Amino acid sequence: MEAAGRERLLIVDDEVDMLEGLRRILALELDGVDILTASRPGQALDLARRQPMDVILVDIRMPEMNGLDALEKLLGIDRGLTVIMMTAYGSIETAVDAIKRGAYDFITKPFEKDALLRTLRKGLERSRLIRENVNLRRKVCDRKGFQNLVGQSPRMRQLFETIQSIARSGYTVLVRGQSGTGKELVARAIHSLSPRHHRPLVTVNCPAIPEHLLESELFGHKKGAFTGADADQTGLFDEADGGSLLLDEIGDIPVAVQTKLLRALQEHEIKPLGVNRAHRVDVRIIASTNQDLEEKIRVRTFREDLFYRLNVVTVWTPSLDEIREDIPALVSHFTRMACAELGIAPKHFSTRAVEVCMTRDWPGNIRELQNMVRRAVMFCPDTVIRPEDLDGLGAPPRSSCGPEDDEGPHGVATEPYKDAKERLIHRFTLKYVSDLLEKTGGNVTRAAELSGLSRVALQKIMRRLDFKSGSPSDGDAS
Repeated sequence: MEAAGRERLLIVDDEVDMLEGLRRILALELDGVDILTASRPGQALDLARRQPMDVILVDIRMPEMNGLDALEKLLGIDRGLTVIMMTAYGSIETAVDAIKRGAYDFITKPFEKDALLRTLRKGLERSRLIRENVNLRRKVCDRKGFQNLVGQSPRMRQLFETIQSIARSGYTVLVRGQSGTGKELVARAIHSLSPRHHRPLVTVNCPAIPEHLLESELFGHKKGAFTGADADQTGLFDEADGGSLLLDEIGDIPVAVQTKLLRALQEHEIKPLGVNRAHRVDVRIIASTNQDLEEKIRVRTFREDLFYRLNVVTVWTPSLDEIREDIPALVSHFTRMACAELGIAPKHFSTRAVEVCMTRDWPGNIRELQNMVRRAVMFCPDTVIRPEDLDGLGAPPRSSCGPEDDEGPHGVATEPYKDAKERLIHRFTLKYVSDLLEKTGGNVTRAAELSGLSRVALQKIMRRLDFKSGSPSDGDAS
């Protein structure tokens, strides 16, 4: 009987003596791995359909079906299969072709035992990482309310438990953390897991609304309440009645509005502008901020009594540096999202590219990582994103110079890294698309084919860059 949790290696070769010799050697060298054999590709396909394989070692030259056809059919069963091709020295070009078709690696016959073991162990490790990633996504992403919160580090597991505990209560929640750490996602998860999930979660971005309009947006107004009030307007508190109201970046609310907000929280009543009588609302408040509210209280730009009214329960979102071990799962998640957004075939980061992401500083946290992944997916022409594809697309390496190195080699101050990066990427994209359209005479379909992008993805890029009649409106393309 097969031991639980053991890995499986399937060897496919029509030379029975070779097959049996490999099976005996590998059974002795690879602990915890079950060695299966197949002398025909058809037999290998049947085995792969009946039970999951971790690594399949396939000979390229076989009479019933060549290795490339077998590779295609095996990957048709499971796109994540780790397939390693065996080939003679004279068939290197064929082996390279196999890599392009989805094989993980190849090894040439006759091979040395150490080289074979090294290749197989790397393949088993790859399969292990893929399996862990799938299990991670299943544990995290399939949970109701947590679809966009990814991570399995101790800090993230603690966050999930905190959210679940808070969601069941009706308490006011203050979500705090650095910019780009997913505070809005946490707020949405709290609402989704709460008894109020069948009612709306209404979000207001406090800094985005001018001070003189914020009170009207929150509480509503009657026609004629002030100049420009041409009709009655329902406030966001009323829209959220029975549900939740997310006050995003509440630290930026003006003190005058803070006073009226405090009254609404204390009395559970609101009074629209131009109305003489208040009415009750049933709203759960979730507020978020990346600011030091205690310091704002000290300098009298945030009311202390409002702070304590909001701070019934506090959730702190971790910085990306605190959950660095979750970066591989985040990269995988954001890559799938970006491919879907651009309407292109699936891509993935190589192991080395993921390692590069894990060694970088991310001052913009998860949002910065997601933006880098989006750019990598958009600009990389291949299905595999490698370390060199990340150059210039993200934060500098962790070993880079500090903020004191803000002058060029001749003592002339340089522009901020982020600005320089965005400018260069913008100029590159403009020139690339301009040259592409010039080459194809403005034919977008042909341009998409040459660039390796789908037509929809290229059109999205063109719209973002404001291309009109095949030309950018921005003169930087010259």
